Amino acid sequence: MINRLLLLAPTARDAALSTRLLAEAGLACHTCADLAELVGELDQGAGAILLTETALGIHDLDALAAILGRQPTWSDIPVVLLSPRGADSPIAVWAMNTLGNVTVLEQPIRVMTLISALRSALKARQRQYELRDQLEALRRSRALLADADRRKDEFLATLSHELRNPLAPIRNALHVLRLAGTDPETRARVMDTMERQVGTVIRLVDDLLELSRVTQGRIELRKERVRLDGILRNALESSGPLIEAAGHELIVEVPPETVLLEADPVRLSQVIANLLNNAAKYTDKGGRVWLTVQPGASDVVISVRDTGYGIPATMLTEVFEMFVQAHPSADRTRQGLGIGLTLVKRLVELHGGTVEARSAGPGQGSEFVVRLARLADQRSPSGDAARRFTGERRRSPASSFRILVVDDHHDAGDSLAVLLRLLGHDVRQAYDGPAALAALDADRADVILLDIGMPEMDGYEVARRIRQRPDSRETLLVALTGFGRDADRRRSRDAGFDHHLTKPADLAALNGLLADHAARTNAPPAPPQEPELGRRAP
Repeated sequence: MINRLLLLAPTARDAALSTRLLAEAGLACHTCADLAELVGELDQGAGAILLTETALGIHDLDALAAILGRQPTWSDIPVVLLSPRGADSPIAVWAMNTLGNVTVLEQPIRVMTLISALRSALKARQRQYELRDQLEALRRSRALLADADRRKDEFLATLSHELRNPLAPIRNALHVLRLAGTDPETRARVMDTMERQVGTVIRLVDDLLELSRVTQGRIELRKERVRLDGILRNALESSGPLIEAAGHELIVEVPPETVLLEADPVRLSQVIANLLNNAAKYTDKGGRVWLTVQPGASDVVISVRDTGYGIPATMLTEVFEMFVQAHPSADRTRQGLGIGLTLVKRLVELHGGTVEARSAGPGQGSEFVVRLARLADQRSPSGDAARRFTGERRRSPASSFRILVVDDHHDAGDSLAVLLRLLGHDVRQAYDGPAALAALDADRADVILLDIGMPEMDGYEVARRIRQRPDSRETLLVALTGFGRDADRRRSRDAGFDHHLTKPADLAALNGLLADHAARTNAPPAPPQEPELGRRAP
């Protein structure tokens, strides 16, 4: 429509002749019988208007001026006016002063001159439409940026709330420990509280890192042949405490038949657990949560349904977007970070499946339906394969090592050193890179736990220098750092680290690395076991 010429000629004969000449030049032309028709056609879009002074003289000129004056700001439709007296004509002067973008051509006129003027007008009109599209794209971008900025502010406020929730009992617990003296019951209860709340903070940080990896396409699934019941069992073990604490009734409807999938058991358990946690969080105390499995011939449908707040119809697809909260509350008592469902969607899609949200509306509960493909071969896996998702592999007891802890954060380094001594290890400490190298000159270490973000000489440089030493071949070098991106892990591997752990270190993971190292080096076993949470550090 933007290349279409609108023609208002004085007579039908003039209109037919003009249309034929313009068509021969490749210009599309629509002839209007009167000004009213031309006004109507303008609403459909036009590239330019071709008028004659004779035709204008018999029509209401103010009506044409009014319609052209109502154009949007980006639009200035070109008008080509043919006049026997050229620009000296009173009508031509009126048109130039009133209609705006007017080109006056004196009659008689050469055909090629007219065609050239019309083509120039159409090109100018094309640029106007391009400007319109750019302005519309800019408007949409501004709206998206404003929405993203609003969500960012909400996310930061929610993150602050979610972090302060566990930090408050941790701080209170520290005060209690100072005041409780040696009362073992109080200390044990407080230590349990601290452990739970620190675990909450770690999960929040881990979720943020997980989302970053997934959204950037840098996560790799470790697929294997697994039973769905094992995945569900792991998810229920993870979400059970939250569901029980909320007083919900959990109803599990799983058929007796074995369903085999080609999936990453850890990631798929994470999907189901996130959906169960979401149901528990957005259902009032004493509600119901259903976990249902419906196997099909080639796929399986996993449903998590609740009697909770429900989801507005307009939010059923938006709930999977990052930082979106379907149930924002002023007091934030039930809000999370708004990333759990985003993780669910991305992980399900990585498995080749789909997930959708269903709800009859606010107050009517919600349902999330995951659909995954079943393995074509549904024969049960071997015993070893079945055990892979029933629990973590048992490790032999940790052995006694000479360990060097290097961390410029004194509290972090000192507390880790105390913990390792309680586990029976011989531990030394250094608070910067040069001091670490000097400690190794004095006495070698079996294991080095090395921070990365240190001033002057960072952990990467320290690791490279350690690996240049001839006696470091058997040394277990572990990065223990707050940097947990994939790029950080690659960089630590390139620097010579054997493993990369993020702070705060998970004791089970650290013991596992030490046990594996003991098995490779035949190190002697350590006399003490893992310390009780209530014990006082020496």
